[in-house]
Amino acid sequence: MDRIYLCIDLKSFYASVECVERGYDPFRVNLVVADPSRGSGAITLAVSPAMKALGVKSRSRLFEIPKSIKYEIAVPQMRKYMEVSAQIYGVYLRYISPDDIHVYSIDEVFIDITPYLRTYRKTPKQIAQMLMDAVMEETGICATAGIGTNLYLAKVAMDIVAKHVPGHIGVLNEGMYRKYMWSHQPLTDFWGFGRGTVRRLAKFGVCDMRGIAEMPEQALYKEFGVKAEFIIDHAWGREPCTMEDIHRYEPKSHSLSNSQILFSDYCADDALIVMKEMVENLVLEMVGNGLYAGGISLFIRYSKDCIPASGGSAKLPQATCSIKKIRAEFERIFAEKVEPEHSIRQIGIALTELTEECGRQLNFFDDFDGDAREERLESAMVSIRRRYGKNALLKGLNYLGCATGRMRNTLVGGHKG
Repeated sequence: MDRIYLCIDLKSFYASVECVERGYDPFRVNLVVADPSRGSGAITLAVSPAMKALGVKSRSRLFEIPKSIKYEIAVPQMRKYMEVSAQIYGVYLRYISPDDIHVYSIDEVFIDITPYLRTYRKTPKQIAQMLMDAVMEETGICATAGIGTNLYLAKVAMDIVAKHVPGHIGVLNEGMYRKYMWSHQPLTDFWGFGRGTVRRLAKFGVCDMRGIAEMPEQALYKEFGVKAEFIIDHAWGREPCTMEDIHRYEPKSHSLSNSQILFSDYCADDALIVMKEMVENLVLEMVGNGLYAGGISLFIRYSKDCIPASGGSAKLPQATCSIKKIRAEFERIFAEKVEPEHSIRQIGIALTELTEECGRQLNFFDDFDGDAREERLESAMVSIRRRYGKNALLKGLNYLGCATGRMRNTLVGGHKG
């Protein structure tokens, strides 16, 4: 039997949660989720459907909202949104096994509803409506859905088709996709087609899915390499990945990363302080998971894109959880790669090649007793931070004027909790 997949998205999730909490109808009240303390350049994390109907987009800046529109601002409550998301997942579990659900994001899930068509004696649309109604009844949050014969078609049906049909439930199979979606523009509306990919396709005069399907495959492979297989499959509406494949997937390598956009332009010396804070926090997160890093990576973006971003990566001599050793490697890359005469606006770091085993090897030069002491100290720091909060243990550099660690330790997902 062919598989039938459902993709459910919670409409303007953050804004809808804020509206429900205030007793508002999200489709009638203008509300924006943003942190006004960050100034008029603050990013709107979400806008209510009423605002979207006026042409205001999520992820815009506050100053970009037309002055003629009157609206209410809600400060982000990330913990609240996570709680509501978990509550909604619990609603799904009343009807669907967790083996048939893939949580794609805080407000979006994929569900393999194939076995439930017979169980509930319902059509795919009826099952989608049943789940959407259950979410609305319990939380007051409106959802949209897409139904497809593979995961990709379910996502496209939800992202594009559901917006233009009564009931907000889109349906696609491969034939319908080629009939109705091949001429759809822009390509960025399609799952997985970012601006860079679309720009590269435009070099060949291609601006829709029909154009990709009619392109010589050899030209696509020459331009995109192995990614061409993904592009070709999706141009034809194909997707071989199943729910079982997702649950069985194990990444070949693991990493931890963190990034922050600074509130103002930073000189190199001040940015170095912020980077040190970030490295310590990320290493302690790694220690808390019982892991060791075999490599590191640094990304630096400069103010107003005056010059291309810089950075680099390095393989550590041996896998380690030592803050001292890892920080020293980051400082070395920072000194080698950063352009000190240009202001810095974004810092990103990553610990790569994570492993559960330490790569320590015997030699005459390392201080093994010192390494063991540092590891015990880091474990103690993790225990204290877990019990009393990340700001329970701070260093002198955290109190410098340019430091951001104390403030960021109070955030959830980079936003107010």
